[in-house]
Amino acid sequence: MSNGSNSTLLAALQEQTNVPPERQKILGLVKGKLPSDEVTIRDLKLSIGKKFTLIGTPEGHEIKDPSQLEFLPDVVNDLDIDFSSDPKAAKSYQNDQRNIRKVKEHTERLKVNIIHPLREGKRLLVLDIDYTILDTKPLTSGALPPHECARPRLHEFLEAVYEHYDICIWSQTSWIWLETKLVELGMLGGTRNYQISFVLDKTCMFTVFSTREGKQYKHSVKALQIIWNHFPHYGPHNTIHVDDLGRNFALNPNQGLKISAFKDAHTPPAMADRELEKVARYLVHIANTHGDFTNVNHKDWKHVARMLPPN
Repeated sequence: MSNGSNSTLLAALQEQTNVPPERQKILGLVKGKLPSDEVTIRDLKLSIGKKFTLIGTPEGHEIKDPSQLEFLPDVVNDLDIDFSSDPKAAKSYQNDQRNIRKVKEHTERLKVNIIHPLREGKRLLVLDIDYTILDTKPLTSGALPPHECARPRLHEFLEAVYEHYDICIWSQTSWIWLETKLVELGMLGGTRNYQISFVLDKTCMFTVFSTREGKQYKHSVKALQIIWNHFPHYGPHNTIHVDDLGRNFALNPNQGLKISAFKDAHTPPAMADRELEKVARYLVHIANTHGDFTNVNHKDWKHVARMLPPN
């Protein structure tokens, strides 16, 4: 930083990034709890070249009117497709030269920001946000505070699976909105016993053409091969993708676990939702019993989870 060593850290970061102190979340700077807001850069005794991650929205880039945001995901699920039930169709997607080219282009374009180091020997959980672990509608409208929009037992779910999985968040929204949600939910910069390794947004997705009831339509997909190209120690053998939209599994149906959509967070049925507890039991189970996920069929995951004892 160009700031003097007597400047406070938060003030220096604001000058460099235009992110106000109250919005700053600092990851990887020091071990343990961050020092007080008044600490100076000199007091931190940082080594030259020290790297850390700052999360926060700069002034002037705030979300003004969430109802007008074009990049919020569609709540409508009526065009969803179960690709796991049609392996032949899924294979045709994977072998389509257009999709192969798009995977290559997105791999080359993607610059992954590692928030927390990947751990040797861990599996990879790719996790959607909107309507998977969060009811997006009341959050965007401001009808409910962030913690009341989260699916019940969210943090307990992440803590349970973290022993076995590194966690990637992949959302069909833009980074500025995704970052806000993760911080408000306490998933980044919090004190829970799990870490998010990296985050991908809608710029890592591309469109494909699917056929449903004889009609063709286009939709976005999350191609896990993009991640695997960046991190070759991950692959079909140790990756699982949890999402409420089966069409996002088009290129990787064998790695997809479809979860029911979470909506109407303020209602008693939603508050009694225990879907994440079931997913946690299932993910821990397959991590302990399967050295290779390649041929594991996740379609009946709920049946398996019902037979398992609580974590």
